[in-house]
Amino acid sequence: MPELVPLVTRFGLPLVFLNVLLEQGGLPVPAIPTLIVAAALFARGGHSVIPLLLTASAACLIADTVWYALGRVHGPRILKTICRISLSPDSCVRQTESLFARLGLPSLILAKFVPGFSTVAPPMAGASGAGLGRFLLFDLLGSLLWAGGGIALGVTFRSAVNEILDSLAALGGRAFILLSILLGLFVTAKWWQRRRFYRFLRMARISVQDLNRLIQSQSAPAVFDVRTRRARVLDPRRIPGAYSLTFEEIDARLPDLPRDQEIVLYCT
Repeated sequence: MPELVPLVTRFGLPLVFLNVLLEQGGLPVPAIPTLIVAAALFARGGHSVIPLLLTASAACLIADTVWYALGRVHGPRILKTICRISLSPDSCVRQTESLFARLGLPSLILAKFVPGFSTVAPPMAGASGAGLGRFLLFDLLGSLLWAGGGIALGVTFRSAVNEILDSLAALGGRAFILLSILLGLFVTAKWWQRRRFYRFLRMARISVQDLNRLIQSQSAPAVFDVRTRRARVLDPRRIPGAYSLTFEEIDARLPDLPRDQEIVLYCT
């Protein structure tokens, strides 16, 4: 596999940049494996990994700044768009809002280590009105930490990574097929998880029109706004007559919920 080292040295940076940009943009194309492999090959060829670190961090910063700008322009509505394309919609917004509400902009330093948080945190920062300068500072720190972690793994375990790559090189074109199958299985598993979630959601949900008819009828339901506090601040509109109740309060408030009415919850 000696010819692979100069090949990665020449084309590895654009490949890493594209992979990281797509992942931070919301597509299910994991970038950490690419960073690990590229770092191992750079170290094997005696090349510095600093350009690799800067390239990955720049891709993160570009993608996150775009999401931040969309959050500033569209506010909380952009989060709905993200969850439509996310492969983990069940945890997409609520966990992010809770974490961002507790930590604020410093949460961007750890955002890329939390599944689902990496893509949602930048538009959340924009929607909350955070200043661009502070956003860029914390996002850059988080990008350097995340990319540096992947690169450090590649350098530390370069012997094992190179053995795996040698084995893949021996497979020739079959290695590409194998890697494509593994990526396809990963995306399929996440897609199936998403499909199951939406199937359950369709069984449990009520349309806006049906809810309006119930509210106007004799048997009006008890409606609870279970959005996070930050979500209510960002979008103060609410269904008339709805009670405020966060997910964290549900267990404690269960005994107080009406037993003779339908109960409808709505979230972000």
